[in-house]
Amino acid sequence: MALAFGPDADKEIDDIVGRYPERQAALIPVLWVAQREFGYLTTEAMELVAHRLELPKAKVITTATFYTMFHKKPVGKYHLQLCRTLSCYLRGSDDLEDCVHRKLGIRNGETTADKMFSLEEVECLAYCGTAPVVQVNRDIHENLTADSFGKLIDDLAAKG
Repeated sequence: MALAFGPDADKEIDDIVGRYPERQAALIPVLWVAQREFGYLTTEAMELVAHRLELPKAKVITTATFYTMFHKKPVGKYHLQLCRTLSCYLRGSDDLEDCVHRKLGIRNGETTADKMFSLEEVECLAYCGTAPVVQVNRDIHENLTADSFGKLIDDLAAKG
């Protein structure tokens, strides 16, 4: 069976495309829909977006692979994005990375065996004044310490 968008995603894509004078302008928002729909962007998903927007496959694939916010492989239910820029580094992001390794046994780019957590080191999340910062899925967590981050991980694990 070929990959296809569900009815809700189809409607959302129609709404997005309708907001722009050219289909190409809708590319990034539609890639977000595809990522949410399928969990990550396989080549087949990117080709589906290209077909839907009537764009060359190469345009969609190069756009999706350029931006790190688009996942090309599965990530855990809780995607931990650890800021590694100077402010966060100086305020203890290494301690947060050690905490993840100690609690979950994963390092940058890895996912736990149960698919609950993934760790990705990222560049500036733009919260330098409240460093160190971790983004969990779409939620920002500021002024973290190894203890407070460890508690956050425990709370997320308890939620399942």
